[in-house]
Amino acid sequence: MDAYEKIEKIGEGTYGKVYKARDINTGKLVALKKCRLEMEEEGVPSTTLREISLLQMLSDSNHIVKLLCVEHTEENNKPCLYLVFEYLNTDMKKWMDRNGKGPAHPLPTMHIKSMVYQLIKGVAYCHMHGVLHRDLKPQNLLVDDEKMCLKVADLGLGRHFSVPLKSYTHEIVTLWYRAPEVLLGATHYATPVDMWSVGCIFAELVRKAPLFPGDSEYQQLLHIFKLLGTPNEDTWPGVTKLRDWHEWPQWQPQDLRRIFPTLEEAGIDLLKRMFAYDPALRISAKEALNHPYFDDLDKVAVDALESQEVRDRMAEAAAANVH
Repeated sequence: MDAYEKIEKIGEGTYGKVYKARDINTGKLVALKKCRLEMEEEGVPSTTLREISLLQMLSDSNHIVKLLCVEHTEENNKPCLYLVFEYLNTDMKKWMDRNGKGPAHPLPTMHIKSMVYQLIKGVAYCHMHGVLHRDLKPQNLLVDDEKMCLKVADLGLGRHFSVPLKSYTHEIVTLWYRAPEVLLGATHYATPVDMWSVGCIFAELVRKAPLFPGDSEYQQLLHIFKLLGTPNEDTWPGVTKLRDWHEWPQWQPQDLRRIFPTLEEAGIDLLKRMFAYDPALRISAKEALNHPYFDDLDKVAVDALESQEVRDRMAEAAAANVH
């Protein structure tokens, strides 16, 4: 770890501390994620190895935070892993609130469009590689201010999913962005849970306020049902069989155009498809990238962010091999 100069601690998650640091050789800023290791007899725990290989695989996308390398050290005679990530100076929550909080300070339409598109690109890349994120929220989305490039971070809870889907514990996703099937106790769920979260983040970018700010699972469901209508067997086959289903107050769906007066018709349609109750009917990330809402977005410019980054990385790798 002599190659890095720690500057400050920038966070502490379930998996350990995160530091802002400088790579002494290159002068570049990095984020060091220190992983506490409960060593097993065979060495590094398989869960840690799985997370690392997952992150390395996903680092090929420019809309997922890059794992640059892994350093294995000892501290106080205990083994310790540092994951070295690229450093980004802000997250979407801070970026969103920078010009003022709340609906009185709306974001430019094209900024919203670009951010949502980039988020979906990152999520589509995860899903294409068999990875669920399960904890998407504005604080987990990092933003490169200069390029206005969004990157999905904190894939620590991501898991490979397989068919048939395994049963997952459902106390995972942050409440405000949690899909209703998870809130209702479904044990089998898949990529649509991430698309519900994307819908919540999209809505928050438009409104400049969280859409469903529940403080318990029960309250969270009430928020959702009040806006989108109480689901039933017609709108969501099988919903009444879910573990935490009971008789709920009956609400009719509200007109989303009234809730999002500044959002164009295509945006309303995309939100509705992200908020489909039946997970089988919810729009996929791949489909969402081709939705008419993004027709007037300069996708070439967004894609160039990616290709330029990849070109830079390949050039760096080539230069490193020469040395």
